[in-house]
Amino acid sequence: MASFRNIARFVRIKVMTTVRHLDLVVPLAKRTGNPATDMRTTDTDGLDTHTRSGAVSLLSDRQGDVDSTTGRVSLGTRISTTATRTTTTRTTSSVLAPSAEQTDNHHADFSTEELVQAYLDCRRTKRNKPSAIAFEMNLEANLCQLADELRSGTYLPGKSICFVITRPKPREVWAAEFRDRIVHHLLYNRISPRFYAGFIADSCACIPGRGTLYGAQRLEAKIRSITQNWSRPAHYLKLDLANFFVSIDKRIVREMLAKRVNGWWLQLAEQVLFHDPRQDFEYRGNAVLLDRVPPHKRLTGQPTHLGLPIGNLSSQFFANVLLDALDQHIKHGLRCKHYIRYVDDMVLLHRSPQWLNQAHADIKAWLPEHLGLRLNPAKTILQPVERGVDFVGQVIKPWHRVTRKRTVKAAINRVRDIDAAKLFETANSYYGLFRQAPHSHHQRVQLSNVMRYRGHCISGNLAKTYRRPHG
Repeated sequence: MASFRNIARFVRIKVMTTVRHLDLVVPLAKRTGNPATDMRTTDTDGLDTHTRSGAVSLLSDRQGDVDSTTGRVSLGTRISTTATRTTTTRTTSSVLAPSAEQTDNHHADFSTEELVQAYLDCRRTKRNKPSAIAFEMNLEANLCQLADELRSGTYLPGKSICFVITRPKPREVWAAEFRDRIVHHLLYNRISPRFYAGFIADSCACIPGRGTLYGAQRLEAKIRSITQNWSRPAHYLKLDLANFFVSIDKRIVREMLAKRVNGWWLQLAEQVLFHDPRQDFEYRGNAVLLDRVPPHKRLTGQPTHLGLPIGNLSSQFFANVLLDALDQHIKHGLRCKHYIRYVDDMVLLHRSPQWLNQAHADIKAWLPEHLGLRLNPAKTILQPVERGVDFVGQVIKPWHRVTRKRTVKAAINRVRDIDAAKLFETANSYYGLFRQAPHSHHQRVQLSNVMRYRGHCISGNLAKTYRRPHG
């Protein structure tokens, strides 16, 4: 049994003034290079095979799941008293609705490799953030203490940060502490493959390989299929959930998690799910911006059992777990062949507008009864597909797909007014966004004209801009 005091055998950090080097002596789990395959590879150590309910089955019993229970490194109990991190004792409970299983002494069966991988996933693209640097400066002690707290059951989430973003519209964003985000990744890496294996292929967002480009391409393929390459008429029904994240009932999410997770991992999922960041948070930014967020869209104005904080990986995953029930109802209950969802935006396709009206009535009645959610009537659209389908920032019309006009206008206005120090990165990000639409040449021309006016050179294929020379 490896001791946490010997975690340096697994991770060695060299913190220098300008360079940080990570040397993993013991390699992490081998990946195949295929994201879809990697996400489906998991183990069944988190399942208590003696006390599990009949609703939970071992992954190895389900077709398509991979059992990788061999080759794991178990963690021993750390007895060192030299931890250097000082924590603040919190008296408020982070779990509002504990399960009956929480009184049992379940074994925290995560390995050193899993904890290190969660840390690496958490710091990806955020290594230069102050919170990540502070954690990395004393990485071994911080990881040891975090693991000890998880194993002993004394772990409590820390203070969150709240701020307001204004694009595309004002909304609250909550950021958990860096060590709490490591716990989110640890939980996500272990239990997410069990749920992803059952998700439909038309569920997008916050799923590896299923971003906005995947959603736009898949919807375009479905439209071409139902219209037989735009030769036959068809209609689409676009639906949106009202105040989605702040309306999520945590109790319903917990019931869905318990169907595929049990033991210590269910306890950890409950702790993350029912943690209320409003009890201990710090607001950063201009207080005036907070007034621009409508009261019904604020997490701070919801009951304790409602709402997930926007910005956490766990919230995105729990939202997909909840809406999978809606996906299954539409695909198998309504038998809708052409359907796709990106977070809370849904599109149903059918040749008959009468059938889509009936589907709308069914979904409108089904949501409050089963998920406690409701549709936004102001964003319900029923139109022929030849008028164009606006989805994930792109508009799909006969024989071409372009970026939404509102997005193009916002991009041009921003690159025209942004500071020169941020112009290079901002402009190239918009070029990358526009290139996702195959017929966006004219829109890239508009962006390039603004960039040339500001003194930048543009590549010949209008795919990127170059840095402006100094002097």
